[in-house]
Amino acid sequence: MRRSATRPRSCTRAGRSRCASSAPTSTSAGAPGRFDEGARGEPVAAIGIFGGAFNPPHLGHLVCAQEAWVQLGLERVLLVPVAQAPHREIEGDPGAEERFAMCAEAVAGDQRLEVSRIEIDRGGPSYTVDTLRALHADHPEDELHLILGADQAAALGSWREPEEVLRLAAVAVAERRGVARSDLLERVSSIPGSGDRIAFFDMPRVDISASLLRRRAAEGKPLRYLLPAAVAARVASERLYA
Repeated sequence: MRRSATRPRSCTRAGRSRCASSAPTSTSAGAPGRFDEGARGEPVAAIGIFGGAFNPPHLGHLVCAQEAWVQLGLERVLLVPVAQAPHREIEGDPGAEERFAMCAEAVAGDQRLEVSRIEIDRGGPSYTVDTLRALHADHPEDELHLILGADQAAALGSWREPEEVLRLAAVAVAERRGVARSDLLERVSSIPGSGDRIAFFDMPRVDISASLLRRRAAEGKPLRYLLPAAVAARVASERLYA
């Protein structure tokens, strides 16, 4: 059974709701999205949640989202730009709305990916547990997969309400060479329920960082082939990070 072409209420479409994407769902393009029936007979979709500053969103972000979608059998992946990072200042921040706009341009034309305004519209510090609660309240039947890098996952125990995070979502860790899976699992073992709520997927090595791109933009160096073309054009035309 497949979900009809509706969106989470936390997302917008065509400026009227709160999410940006280019098509209703990934299933229309033959995606391997997984659908089962919940306890009430409603369709259950496996949804990836990929949060971050996305300052700017680059090809490494998109590769990570794509690999999670493929390897975990997700119906779609939501990119969730933070409004305000809880424990640090977002360096060279052009503003949450600008970061959302860049994300929307980055995923345009890709039916598998959407951009959610849920944290931007909520405002204030963006805590993952609050976002997961809101998404779960909107669609309690959906199966949420929180996509994290290995460093983020290793620090999960220091997050706000880590046990609740794991109750609301399975954690999908982008695995890279040089990070031992056993070390990461040991780091999170103190969180109740972590043993069966963490999975791994392979992430190709992509040596691109947002800080590198901001520095190149400030130095007037080209960003082509490092960013989606539309994002690179926006950075240039709006003189972001200059």
